[in-house]
Amino acid sequence: MNNNQEIRSSDYPVNPIILNRWSPRSMTGDEISDNDLFTIFESARWAPSSYNNQPWRFIYAKRDSKEFNKFLSLLIEFNQKWASKAACLVVIISKNTFDKNQKPSKTHSFDTGAAWENMALQGTSMGFVIHGMEGFDYEMAKKELKIPEGYTVEAMAAIGVRGQIESLPEEMREREKPSDRKSFSEIIMMGEFK
Repeated sequence: MNNNQEIRSSDYPVNPIILNRWSPRSMTGDEISDNDLFTIFESARWAPSSYNNQPWRFIYAKRDSKEFNKFLSLLIEFNQKWASKAACLVVIISKNTFDKNQKPSKTHSFDTGAAWENMALQGTSMGFVIHGMEGFDYEMAKKELKIPEGYTVEAMAAIGVRGQIESLPEEMREREKPSDRKSFSEIIMMGEFK
C-alpha cells in the first residue's frame, strides 16, 4: 500500500479490492503496455447490461500517440495539471439504443457505469491509477472525436502508473487520499424514499 494512502474500514465486510479502490491523481508519466491496458479494457467487456446490449464504447489515446494532446485539451485546467502524466486518457461513451431493434435503452448510462466500475477495479487490482472525471468539455469531445448522434458522452478517465504525492502541484496534495463514504442512513431506505 502506498504511504500516501490511509486504511479504510467498512461497516460490513466487503471485498478488499472494493474497499481500497480510490482515485489518486499522482502518476509518474511512465507508459503502460498494451497488454496491461487491454486487460483493463477486457474487464469492461464482461460487465452486465440490459439484454446484453453492451452499450459502452471507449475511445483512448496513449501518452506516446499524436492524439494524446487532443484528449488532454478536452480537460478543464485543473485536470490537465495532473492528467498530463497519465499513460492513457479515455473518453467513455454509451450507445443510446438497443442493437436488436434500435429502440431507446433507458439503462445505457447505467450499464456503461457497470463497465467503468469493472475497469476501475481491474486497474486497481493491477496497481494502476484509474481516475474517472467529469471535468472536461463534453461537446468538444463529441466534435473532436467524431462521436456520432445516438451516443452519449459519459465521462473521461486517466490511467497511469502510480506516482508519489510530491509529483502533484502543492494545492492538490491535500486531496491525495481516499475519501470517506456517506452513512447507511443517507443512502439505504427500506420500503420508500425517506
